[in-house]
Amino acid sequence: MTPARRTAGLSRRHFALALPSALLASGCAAPHQGIGRPGDPIVLTLLSHYASGELKEALQGPVDEWNAAHDRVKVRTKAVEFTDLLTTFMVRQAAGQGADIVHPYCLWNGQLVRAGVLRPAPSEHAEEITRGYGKAAVGSASVGGQVYGYPTEVQTYALYYNKRLLREAGVDGPPRTWRELEETAYRTTRRDQYGNTLVQGFGLSTYDDSTTVGQTLALLNAAGGTFVSADGRATAIDSPAGRAVFDLEHRLVVKGASAPGVNVYQAFPSGQVAMVVSAGWWTTSLKTLMGKDYRDVGVAPVPVPEAHDKRATLSTGFMLGVNAACRHPREAWEFLRWLNTDRVGVKGATATRMSALQVSVGSLTGRADDMRTLLGQGGDPNLHPFLDALAYAVPEPNVPGAQQAKSLLRKNIEALWTGQQSVDEALRTTRRQVDQEVSRSW
Repeated sequence: MTPARRTAGLSRRHFALALPSALLASGCAAPHQGIGRPGDPIVLTLLSHYASGELKEALQGPVDEWNAAHDRVKVRTKAVEFTDLLTTFMVRQAAGQGADIVHPYCLWNGQLVRAGVLRPAPSEHAEEITRGYGKAAVGSASVGGQVYGYPTEVQTYALYYNKRLLREAGVDGPPRTWRELEETAYRTTRRDQYGNTLVQGFGLSTYDDSTTVGQTLALLNAAGGTFVSADGRATAIDSPAGRAVFDLEHRLVVKGASAPGVNVYQAFPSGQVAMVVSAGWWTTSLKTLMGKDYRDVGVAPVPVPEAHDKRATLSTGFMLGVNAACRHPREAWEFLRWLNTDRVGVKGATATRMSALQVSVGSLTGRADDMRTLLGQGGDPNLHPFLDALAYAVPEPNVPGAQQAKSLLRKNIEALWTGQQSVDEALRTTRRQVDQEVSRSW
């Protein structure tokens, strides 16, 4: 499963930084530091998927700042494309060439722990992480109750809606319940004289794992359900909450309010989708794509089945952790503490370097206090529902078989949306396939 994909102006942000060639030795893989002379610095490598774009520029300052202020420990970053990141972690680890510091998608943490890639956070760091971050962010960075790293980018899911399309359909505001969601979806759906859909009321999309599954899991969490059981050994989607979500999506498709084959990342900015559930990273991309039409975009919490239901949604994210094979773990953890917990001045306020970095590119971290400080003055109001959701979001399951389980779920959701399976068949097949995946010995 991948995080929400950004292409053609929506491509995922990446970074890649390089230090001079004299600093090319890795503390994890190399037999010595620097060029082997007494007094050479320890050089820690950090492997991530941030290979280009805004985050490259955003991270350049803090990394340069660290390297300028620390003679004994230097940090050098490497990057691969996101699609190659998990394989790179596993292959390099098996070859004894793993990076000292790794930046995984939290979905993979269970698999990486089982494979011996991740080192548990020392107690003082685990305490700082537990104390300083929201529950969902801490859960994403943990496996079996053990914290393994500092959360970085954290994404929560909410409902994007087009104010103009709702207004033209006579709808006063965004839906709060599933009944209102359906009614609004049907009222905003428009077709031409030949029956072709001009506007989808609610955008379901088979675009990629995170779009298809993220939408569904956000609704599942809002209904009080979960994808995987608490012990991580079975799927929990074949439940009243799971059935309710599949029924809702099935009705929307059958009644023509949703057209899953349409790319919502193109259709929503073009005014061809009235509502869609997606993650907060999209906000900045929409602002760039839509120009003055961005004023029509609103964001609201994911609707719940009934008005009195407790709010919930999905959260996904990344974390920075230390390789189990790193030869200098104390120094690696100290760099991560500096990057993720030390507070610096930002426009008259103070926040951690990582929080300032993420907000500068339109994203969030799991530090709600930082986010309120940084977004409080002149920030985009559409980011605030995602910030509020940090308090009630449910982390994406990260059991050892989570990646394959997510892909299996996507396959069955798409079979439901395209009429290849009924609700009963989709639930039954998902349960059988995912149970087999997450319960097997890794």
